[in-house]
Amino acid sequence: MVEGNSYTENKPLVLFVCTHNAGRSQMAASLLKVRAKDRVDVRSAGSAPASEINPVAVEAMLEIGIDMSLAKPKLLTDADAREADIVITMGCGDACPVYPGKRYLSWDVEDPSGKDIDAVRRIRDDIDKLVEELLEKL
Repeated sequence: MVEGNSYTENKPLVLFVCTHNAGRSQMAASLLKVRAKDRVDVRSAGSAPASEINPVAVEAMLEIGIDMSLAKPKLLTDADAREADIVITMGCGDACPVYPGKRYLSWDVEDPSGKDIDAVRRIRDDIDKLVEELLEKL
C-alpha cells in the first residue's frame, strides 16, 4: 500500500474518469457514493472537462433520488490518479495517466452527451449495474 492512499484507512478511493466529466463519470461517482455509503471514497474527473454537468443526466439521476445538480466538471490531475486506489475509465482514451500498482478498470459505457432522457436512463441503469458489481468485489 502506498502511504497516503485511502486503503491505509481500509477505505478505497475510487476515481471515475471520462472525457468531459459531465455525464458518465459524474453519474458513476454519485451512484457509488450512495450505494457504498461510507465504505468508499469517490472522486470523478475529466481529461477535457465541460463547462457544466449534462442537464439530462441530472434529470435522470433525480428520477432515482440522487441530486447531482451542484456537481461541477473537474480537470483530471496527476495527483488525482496517484491518490486513487482504483481508476475507472469511461471513454477518456489515452488521456488518462497510468501508474504502476493501481487497479484500472475500463467501463464501456455510452456517452450521454446529446442523448434524450430515455437513452440517458438506459446509460444510468448500465452504470448502476457496473457500480453494484464493483461493490461486490470491494
